[in-house]
Amino acid sequence: MPTIAPYGSWKSPITADLTAGGAISFSGLVVDGRDMFWLESRPNEGGRHTIMRRASDGVVSERTPPGFYVRSTVHEYGGGAFAVSRGSIYFVNFKDQRLYSQPLGGPPEALTPAGGHRYADIILDHQRKQLVCVREDHTGEGEPVNTIVTVPLRGGDSGTVLASGNDFYSNPRLSPDGSQLAYLTWNHPNMPWDGCELRLAPVRPDGILGESCLVAGSHTESIFQPGWSPDGVLHFVAEHTGWWNLYRWKGGAAESLCPMQAEFGRPMWLFGFSTYGFASANKILCCYTQQGVDRLAWLDTSSRELSPIASTYTEVDFLSCGDGMAAFIGGSPVLPSTVVHMDFDGDRIRTIQQAFAVTVDNGYISAGEEIDFPTASHRRAHAVYYAPRNRDFTAPAAERPPLILMSHGGPTSAATTALRYVVQYWTSRGFAVADVNYGGSTGYGREYRLRLNGEWGVVDVEDCCNAALFLVEKGLADRDRLAIKGGSAGGYTTFACLAFRNDVFRAGAAHFGVADLEIFAKDTHKFESHYLNTLVGPYPERRDLYLARSPINFTDELRCALILFQGDEDKIVPPSQSQMMFDAVRQKGLPTAYLLFRGEQHGFRKAESLKRAHEAELYFFSKIFGFEPGEPIEPIAIENLPAGA
Repeated sequence: MPTIAPYGSWKSPITADLTAGGAISFSGLVVDGRDMFWLESRPNEGGRHTIMRRASDGVVSERTPPGFYVRSTVHEYGGGAFAVSRGSIYFVNFKDQRLYSQPLGGPPEALTPAGGHRYADIILDHQRKQLVCVREDHTGEGEPVNTIVTVPLRGGDSGTVLASGNDFYSNPRLSPDGSQLAYLTWNHPNMPWDGCELRLAPVRPDGILGESCLVAGSHTESIFQPGWSPDGVLHFVAEHTGWWNLYRWKGGAAESLCPMQAEFGRPMWLFGFSTYGFASANKILCCYTQQGVDRLAWLDTSSRELSPIASTYTEVDFLSCGDGMAAFIGGSPVLPSTVVHMDFDGDRIRTIQQAFAVTVDNGYISAGEEIDFPTASHRRAHAVYYAPRNRDFTAPAAERPPLILMSHGGPTSAATTALRYVVQYWTSRGFAVADVNYGGSTGYGREYRLRLNGEWGVVDVEDCCNAALFLVEKGLADRDRLAIKGGSAGGYTTFACLAFRNDVFRAGAAHFGVADLEIFAKDTHKFESHYLNTLVGPYPERRDLYLARSPINFTDELRCALILFQGDEDKIVPPSQSQMMFDAVRQKGLPTAYLLFRGEQHGFRKAESLKRAHEAELYFFSKIFGFEPGEPIEPIAIENLPAGA
């Protein structure tokens, strides 16, 4: 019989050590022939990213030697940090941001000189014996300069510029015969998902581009993942209908291949995202999102027939096709992030590597449930709800669980549906968790995403608060024990909910959150330096909005406890943002704590940092909500904690 104990006090086998160790992530997956390559991040190695290979014979091995860490910092978020072709790997080393060449079985050799240049989105141009990639130049004054460049495989050159003049570039993609280059480009104040252009240029024999033409996209229409079919037809994802759908460029016109209310695209926070690949000239393997859930399918471009593939994956990304097979990174409510191999023969799918082995009994695992709920302006919004679950415990009959509401980052992003111990850490201790896809999230079409434009700090706050109150109304959460947490943009929403709707939550946890929009607008990196023009309003013309939406200006309205987490090397949201909020809350006399992690950037990567953050949150909430954790936890210093708490 389960033991009767208060919510929050349940003892769980999902420890902070397990949660931190299970924070391995995968990205940047590519297929070369029948070999698979992907990036694996390792918290137990200080967050190091290393390239893994699964050879055609099934052997999995690490290819990045000690001392190297594969990660680009173009746009600060990076992505597209390596490419593989014909037995060689080409990658960006995190420490010096130089490009390296590494033959399989051999040591890396630097291709670019040291000093001031960053690289991403790498492809091979075999015909001219060079790489083509995005370069971000930090050698001059002012903001860095982004271009598309070539880098010779012989090395010693920082790059020859192919395309320049705009603020941003991505996705350089050569046609199979090497005669044309397609690429994406956009300018401030846009982010790529707001609007960008797909351009196509001839490549001269010397490798220099001729005059480019516009294929698709505009200041108000986003394009995603240009790619070439084996027979040389340019394909891409566009928003002509308000949904990211697949198109091809044929006869000088864009042809829709599968019009539907589904998203075949992603917000390009990272380089290298991919949602489709070619099995043949007329057969595409793709994934698309409907109502926040990903689905796999075959698309016949001749008949334009879409044929869904039966699978358990609800999250699919970094899809890449090779010779008779494909690979992707997938997950589901009962499966963590997983490197997946798929044979085209019979659509046979097999697991290659999981972020963590699911060693915990299913009786401790809470499966996420998609919910929608009413919110402001007679709209509906979305969330993934996780009920408390622990086979060894049950709560007293009259008790309702405390709720942790999670506000994702971006804010143009979405809640993941893959199994995460970071969620199960809470549910197995007796917390309910709601991961909210507030207005502005992706996966629900452009109209839903545009809800946040000009309304950041309003729509996200309304949706998060209404999600919590909806769960209270349904008897799924305790009205007096509601907490909100989030990182980056989710940290801002956490601050904003506590400052602007101080009647909803009793506690908050902000990880590297934005407290002062005006300072953030003046002191952030190039990629997001004009993002707030869209989310809030043009600055300084609408400085009034920046002041009115900055939680730091409304600390007098705060009524609840707050814990803050920050990396001291964060270049995206500087530590000053967390420090000023902590100082204000402490001065107001509310319970508060601040943990600054040395050597961490925007998003913690070290196992020891992740463990400490998980345990500190649990300790903090236990003191605020009045329960005794099921296991000993190293205390943290909490300012203004009432005696006896």
